[in-house]
Amino acid sequence: MRLKSGIWVAAYIRRCGVEGVFAAVRRRGADDAGAIFIIVNRLNGTADLYGPAPQTAFDEEKPFDRAFASVLADSPAPESAAEAFIVRESRFDPDVWVIEIEEPSGRHFLDRVVR
Repeated sequence: MRLKSGIWVAAYIRRCGVEGVFAAVRRRGADDAGAIFIIVNRLNGTADLYGPAPQTAFDEEKPFDRAFASVLADSPAPESAAEAFIVRESRFDPDVWVIEIEEPSGRHFLDRVVR
């Protein structure tokens, strides 16, 4: 069984804090199974955006791990591109979580990112 989204988000924010990086919940989604998007704000007008990886990217040996993928074609992209994507996604799925971290070097602290 996969860890609930609300618990995963709390742990992720704590992990960022341990690394000395500011993280905040910008949009609270469904506690049980809301999709999670991570904005890595590089503080120079650009950002990286990570979201749930496609189902084909999941590891059969670890089916309950959360895998993420870069959502935008260019990374880093203008902050406005990340914001526009989040607005569209929120209209499509009102249960999404949006977490923003401020990390100039682009570190994301996600355990599994697929390409």
